Amino acid sequence: MQPTDPTTSGGTTTGATAPSAKSDSHRTPPLPQLITELRDLVVAYVRQQTILPLKQLGRYVAFGIAGSLLLGFGVVFLGLSCLRALQTETGDTFTGDWSWVPYLITFVALVVGAATVWLARNARKVEKEYG
Repeated sequence: MQPTDPTTSGGTTTGATAPSAKSDSHRTPPLPQLITELRDLVVAYVRQQTILPLKQLGRYVAFGIAGSLLLGFGVVFLGLSCLRALQTETGDTFTGDWSWVPYLITFVALVVGAATVWLARNARKVEKEYG
């Protein structure tokens, strides 16, 4: 006994034939659907490659600016405290014609601190570059 084909019954075909079912699966989608899929693909790519990295960069920059401002305020307040300490805790040493010396000492201390930070930063760059 021969196996029977479910699409044929006694030599006549019922329903769709096998070749037409295969041709439906290989048919390209209509043009509006392709355009919509292309637009969705491009939008997803742009979001992934530009918007998300820009958000991360913005966050990085925002924290950098905030940190710089806080460090700047801290240095200014440290300089002011050094100046006021020299003016009040040294007694009569820096009075009269010598009243400008606490300002000079504070300025020199801030310049030395800035130079130290600058040199340490450059040394770290050189170390990273040349390993």
